[in-house]
Amino acid sequence: MKSTVYLYVFDTMADWEIGYLSAELNSGRYYRKGLSPLKIVTVGIDNTPVITMGGIKILPDIEHKECIIEDAAALILPGGNTWAEPIHNPILKKAEEFLREDVIVGAICGATIGLAESGMLNKRWHTSNDLGFLKMTCPNYAGEMYYKQEPAVTDGNLITASGTAPLEFTVHVLKKLGLFSLQTLDSWYNLYYTHDPKYFYELISSIQ
Repeated sequence: MKSTVYLYVFDTMADWEIGYLSAELNSGRYYRKGLSPLKIVTVGIDNTPVITMGGIKILPDIEHKECIIEDAAALILPGGNTWAEPIHNPILKKAEEFLREDVIVGAICGATIGLAESGMLNKRWHTSNDLGFLKMTCPNYAGEMYYKQEPAVTDGNLITASGTAPLEFTVHVLKKLGLFSLQTLDSWYNLYYTHDPKYFYELISSIQ
């Protein structure tokens, strides 16, 4: 099994959008029996420290050109305020390569702008913050007929989500990776979505 999840980090990154996902990937606390936690490797434009939207400083583990596709289980692209800028072109090219090689690419919120502008959403089912949002910000976007007004959408190995749906984004990525049983995944989502303690006990029961 491929063991690395690449997490793209950059200035203004919306850190809360990948908080649920990174915690579950890294801890492995609810994984199906026999599976080891995946290794999260932070990827930067270069090796310069970045400051997230929440003011957290992150020193990237590697530069984008060091991503090894043979070991990649997924590439995660968080939202942020700069996705319309050309500084992200190298990671978008890497995302396109990963999609061609059937590696999971997960993009949430502003990251969908980068995918849309580079043409990766023109023939794949997808979502974003809103269809009008994509059309307004992406002159090259031509995928309107494939847009779904849903919190998160999976099409093959591409996962997209609204910035208001970090829970749903996490569920789609975890399901695609096959790390949780379906019962565990349902209980996990219901616990955080409803805040009903009964789902905590269901969650614990599902991994015993």
